[in-house]
Amino acid sequence: MGCNRNCGLLTGAIIGAVLAILGGILIPVGNNLIEDTVKKETVLENGTTAYENWVIPGSPIYQQFWLFDVQNPEEVMKNGSAPILKEKGPYTYKTRYMPKVNITEHDDATLSYFLENIVLFQPDMSSGLESDKITTVNLAVVIAPVLYPDAAPLLNMFIQQSKSKLLQIRTVKEILWGYEDPFLKLIPLPNIDNIVGVFYPFNKTFDGPYRIYSGKDDINKVGIIQSYKNNRYTTFGGDTAVFIYFFPPNFPTVQYAASFHPFVDKSEKLGFFSSEVCRSIFATFESEETVKEIRLYRFVIPLSSFESPVNNPDNICFCTDMETSQNCTLDGILDLSSCKGGKPVYITLPHFLHANEQLFHHVEGMKPVEEEHKSFLDVEPVSDCKLNSYAFKVLVTTYKELYAFPVLWLNETAIIGDEKAELFRSTVTDKIKLLNIVQIVLITLGSVMFLGFFIAFCVCRKKSSK
Repeated sequence: MGCNRNCGLLTGAIIGAVLAILGGILIPVGNNLIEDTVKKETVLENGTTAYENWVIPGSPIYQQFWLFDVQNPEEVMKNGSAPILKEKGPYTYKTRYMPKVNITEHDDATLSYFLENIVLFQPDMSSGLESDKITTVNLAVVIAPVLYPDAAPLLNMFIQQSKSKLLQIRTVKEILWGYEDPFLKLIPLPNIDNIVGVFYPFNKTFDGPYRIYSGKDDINKVGIIQSYKNNRYTTFGGDTAVFIYFFPPNFPTVQYAASFHPFVDKSEKLGFFSSEVCRSIFATFESEETVKEIRLYRFVIPLSSFESPVNNPDNICFCTDMETSQNCTLDGILDLSSCKGGKPVYITLPHFLHANEQLFHHVEGMKPVEEEHKSFLDVEPVSDCKLNSYAFKVLVTTYKELYAFPVLWLNETAIIGDEKAELFRSTVTDKIKLLNIVQIVLITLGSVMFLGFFIAFCVCRKKSSK
């Protein structure tokens, strides 16, 4: 009887030890299984989940525009008063909802493609209509004299003849996507486009070709941009001014990519490329966030990205006008004229956030707010599902020395829908949680069983010996 009891207790202890060991084994085995599955599904290859969401974005992408409306146009025109600006918006457009075009697989584990630029106004997500009137700077009057400085007298004559002024009233749609300008129609110079707009030409055009790594040979390279418009880098402002890299020498510390590899680490610098501003830019980890019960890593664009070349030499190509920029010493504003065909276009963060105080001296109404106007990117670290991403920009144009006139700021957002979030939780998050629960249960139950039965066995054996 005592032998049977002792044998049963010993058997229970052994079973507990086996369960605890099994739970411990599941930690590396289960993690490897999840890792292999995620890597397999994140390769950009026909048939994978990542490929399907890559061809057509799995989440809708929206661009929201806030335009600055001049409240005192008469005082500005007659007395040279500082313009008082009032923000109007958002005016929201759906974009990047069309599939990528001319997708081609190459032998070096890369894919090439074009992006179709189409925007669709979303009245239910906007505070007004595309037909809303905005008083803003006359883009044609500002740009033409800069592009053709030798023809200034002739241009002034045509400006007066067309009754054009420094400020004008245009609709939101015209300002964003273009309108036929009466002043430009009169100019007899070659290669003059009569259409002008902040984002003209954009709508109904194609961007590319992009060429990216598919991740077949190395999952850490998935989404990395190998070339844009058949160039690995682009130069502006001179042969030595190289500032756009797609496969930088310090890979994988910084990855300039269309998408990122799975299992993103907090220590990484995530780089991304914007053809609209002709540059790559990187973000660093700031915090963990939760969106629809999904854990995310928030990466923010550092202030150094908008610093003057004096403080950040990497920005030297965004300073071509030494006089206007005070020898490239103004922080918070980057010159895009080399990128925009010589047009006097500049970018800052919204409302001149973190910009030099001098920019605030000539306009009123700028109210920068850190939490509202900073740029960041939210990434799901396991599968690189970009669930909630933002990119902020202000476009400004100068019409006299040291005078930056804000036109608008843009927020580009991609937020995962409820259906996609539920699918992601069921296929990735819930499985990881279930595996962790099984591991904990096995280790805990096994340890308790082992200790309980082993102690009981020792006690019974001691009694039996007495």
